[in-house]
Amino acid sequence: MATRARVRAPELVGAGGWLNTGGKELTLADFRGKIVIADFWTFCCINCLHVLDELRELEEKHRDTVVIVGVHSPKFVHEADHQAVVDAVARYEVHHPVLDDPALVTWKQYAVRAWPTLVVIDPEGYVVAQHAGEGHAHAIERLVEELEAEHGAKGTLRRGDGPYVAPEPVAGELKFPGKAVRLPDGHYLVADSGHHSLVELAEDGETVVRRIGDGERGLVDGPAPRFSEPQGLALVPEGLGLDYDVVVADTVNHALRGVRLADGSVRTLAGTGKQWWQGAATAGPAREVDLSSPWDVAFFDGEVWIAMAGVHQLWAYDPVAGTVRVAAGTTNEGLVDGPVAEAWFAQPSGLAVSADGEKLWVADSETSAVRWVSRETGEVHTAVGTGLFDFGHRDGAAGQALLQHPLGVTVLPDGSVAICDTYNHALRRFDPASGEVSTLATDLREPSGAVLVDGDLVVVESARHRLTRLRLPEEAVRVDAVAHRTQRAATEVAPGTLRLEVVFQAPAGQKLDERYGPSTRLLVSSTPPELLLAGTGADSALSRELVLSAEVPEGVLHVSAMAASCDDDPAIEYPACHVHQQDWGVPVRLTPGGADRLPLILAGIDAAER
Repeated sequence: MATRARVRAPELVGAGGWLNTGGKELTLADFRGKIVIADFWTFCCINCLHVLDELRELEEKHRDTVVIVGVHSPKFVHEADHQAVVDAVARYEVHHPVLDDPALVTWKQYAVRAWPTLVVIDPEGYVVAQHAGEGHAHAIERLVEELEAEHGAKGTLRRGDGPYVAPEPVAGELKFPGKAVRLPDGHYLVADSGHHSLVELAEDGETVVRRIGDGERGLVDGPAPRFSEPQGLALVPEGLGLDYDVVVADTVNHALRGVRLADGSVRTLAGTGKQWWQGAATAGPAREVDLSSPWDVAFFDGEVWIAMAGVHQLWAYDPVAGTVRVAAGTTNEGLVDGPVAEAWFAQPSGLAVSADGEKLWVADSETSAVRWVSRETGEVHTAVGTGLFDFGHRDGAAGQALLQHPLGVTVLPDGSVAICDTYNHALRRFDPASGEVSTLATDLREPSGAVLVDGDLVVVESARHRLTRLRLPEEAVRVDAVAHRTQRAATEVAPGTLRLEVVFQAPAGQKLDERYGPSTRLLVSSTPPELLLAGTGADSALSRELVLSAEVPEGVLHVSAMAASCDDDPAIEYPACHVHQQDWGVPVRLTPGGADRLPLILAGIDAAER
C-alpha cells in the first residue's frame, strides 16, 4: 500500500454545539477507531446539498466503520442562527452528527477555503485527504476501503454503531414547503418538499384535499408517483393542448415533472434523474439531457424557463418540441449582467413573469439579488444586489438596498415585485417605477414563495410549515437598516505575481486520461475585473501565474476547476471515468508582504503543508 501523508486532525469545536447526538457533546477522541469524514457545509449552498446526497449511499454501506460529521460553517448571518441550523438538518434529512460552528472556528483550523469541503480522518486521528466540491464520493469510498483494510490489520479499526441519534419527528401536514400556485378552482397546490410530495389545500390554505405522492423519495411516474424535494410549480397556460396541467421542478431528482390534476397522475418531462456535469449535453431531447437541481419554473416567451440552481443558469424547456436548452448563464457563479449567453448567475431560485410578458424576474439567491431577463433584447439586468459577499436588510434606492438570500419573486398588480427575502424573514418590494426597495412584512420564517390572491399575498413560510395570508400594507414597514459581509476572512496576498495552484491527486487506481485531449480545466476571473492584470480566462493547466493590481485594495478571485480521472488498468476495456469539480470565490486583500502562492485543494493534500 502506498505511503499516505498524514496530518494530525485539529479538534472539532463549535459554539453552537452538536446536533443529532441525543444532547451529547463530542470530541475527536469519541471517534477514535472510526473513519471520519468531516463535511464542511452551509445550508444555502446548492453544491453542499448535492454532496449530502452523494454521501448517502456511502454512509449506509459503511455505517459500522465510517462516521460522517457535518461541520456547519455559515456564509450568511441567518445561517449562524442555531435554530436555522436545526431546521436545515431536519429539512435535508441529515442522518449523522452535525457540529454547529457559527464563528467558523473549526473551518479556520482545517484551513478550509470553499463550501463544500470533505476531510477524511483515519481511525488514529490523522487527516489523510481533503476534497473540495462535488463528484468525490467514488474516490472517498475507495479510500475508505483502503483504510478499513489497513486499520483492520493493525487492530486500530473499531466497528459498530456511530454516535448518531435521530431527533424526534415533528408531525404536521406540511414539512418545509417550497413553492405554491393557486389552482383555477381557488385551491392551492403546494410543493411539500420535506414530504417529497405535492399537497392540494382548500381555499383556506389549511385543509388538505389530497396528496400527490406517497411521501417517500423516488422518481416514479404514473398514478402512484414519487418525488424528491420538489420546489417550483407552474400552471400550464390554456390553449397549449398538453396532457398535464402543472409543471413541477423536482429538485433532487434533477427533473421536470408534469401533473394531470384530474387524476393526479405524473410523468417526467425533462431530465434523466442524473445530475448534469461539465461536458454533458446542454441541449437536445428533454428526456435525454441531464439537469441540475431545478428550483423554480415559469412559462416565458413560449417555453418553460427553469431556474437551474445547481449550475447557476437559466434553462428552457419547449413543451411542444420536447426539448431543453441553456437559455442564460455560463455556469460561472457571480453577478454579471449583459447578453444572456455571457451573464453570470448564482443559484437562481425563484422566477416570475411580468404582466405584459416582457420581463422574467429572477431571485438570484447567492448574490442576494433580484434580476430580470428582457424578452425583447435578450439581456440580463440587475435591479437589486451587488455580489456574492454583500447582503443585509436595507431599504431605499435599489442601488444601495440589501437583501439576504431571496428565494421567491411575485409580480404585483401595479407592476412592482414582491420578494421573499428568505434569510431576513421578510417580504420586500421593488418598484421599477421609482427604483425603490421597501419592506412589506417581517416576522415571517424563511419565506420561499408567494401567491397573489385578490390583492393579498399568500406566503409560503417554509420554516413554519404553513401558508400565511397577508394583506398588502398601504405603507412600508419601518426596519432598522443593517449591512453584512460574509464572515470568511479575506486572504492576504501580495500585489504583483501570485502563483495559483489547484491541488488534484487522482484517486487510487485512477489516472488523468489524456487520450482524447486535456482532462483538466481551470477558469479564472475576478471582481472587480481590474483586480487581475493577467491570468484571466480558461486553460487546461491546474496552475497559473496571476498578476494582481496594486491599485485595487481588495476583491474576489473566481476560480473554477475540473478534473476527470479514469480507471488505470489496461485490462479494463471500458474504464470508468469520474468528474471532480469545484468553484471558489476567494476574497483577497492586497497587502505588502502577503502570500505569493494561493493553493486551492480540489482533491488531496497540499505538498507544501505536509
